[in-house]
Amino acid sequence: MVFSSPPAEWALKQLRELTIGSLRQGPIPQHVAFEMDGNRRYARRHRMETVEGHHHGFEALARILEVCYKCGVKTVTVYAFSIENFNRPKYEVDGLMEMAKVKLEQLARHGDILDRYGARVRVLGQRSLIRPDVMEVVDRAVNMTKDNNLVALNLCFPYTSREEMTTAMRSTVEEYLSPPLPKSNPFSQSRITRNLLTKHLECMWPEFDLKHFIPVLLEWQRRQKQKARETSPLRAERSAKVHRVVA
Repeated sequence: MVFSSPPAEWALKQLRELTIGSLRQGPIPQHVAFEMDGNRRYARRHRMETVEGHHHGFEALARILEVCYKCGVKTVTVYAFSIENFNRPKYEVDGLMEMAKVKLEQLARHGDILDRYGARVRVLGQRSLIRPDVMEVVDRAVNMTKDNNLVALNLCFPYTSREEMTTAMRSTVEEYLSPPLPKSNPFSQSRITRNLLTKHLECMWPEFDLKHFIPVLLEWQRRQKQKARETSPLRAERSAKVHRVVA
């Protein structure tokens, strides 16, 4: 029951829902990518174990997945673990792998986020480098969600470079959903491909939430509307020329 929740928590939840509803009134990108960066710095800042920082990073992923799917984003890609990360201390890598097993199974199980929103999991990266026990969980999550066709979650794990993953995603998405659009990195602004907009934010990934995502979406919507205004006169001009020829 709603009344069992503390008033402040209930009000915050209602505000989030109203905000998401407002964002849905404008254009929504079909594909958003996130670089999960800053877990270790977050742990150091809050004087906690590194693995605990990664735990908070996974919690941030669950939060933002729900936000994206509620907003109407069709594909979410996360740069979860690069090959270079294997060079970190063994205890940290092992702890992260164990956590990945638990969290991925949790995300994919019946009734959780991926099931509720009909999300299909795809893993992009050098699978041969993943531990067999972790790969077993990855394959299970992929198989559990293979019939979902409403939205998608791409896990770049482990990936060599963002550029290589972008190329792989483009070829995959072309046959499944839609081309990639904005990419949010919790850390200026520039075009890196024809459709991929990068937005750097001054926050660490475990802190990332709707309040950080709103400015990214609003900026993207502003650009889309501006692009529509710029192309409208051209369309009108072409239409007028066609009518004059027909007349």
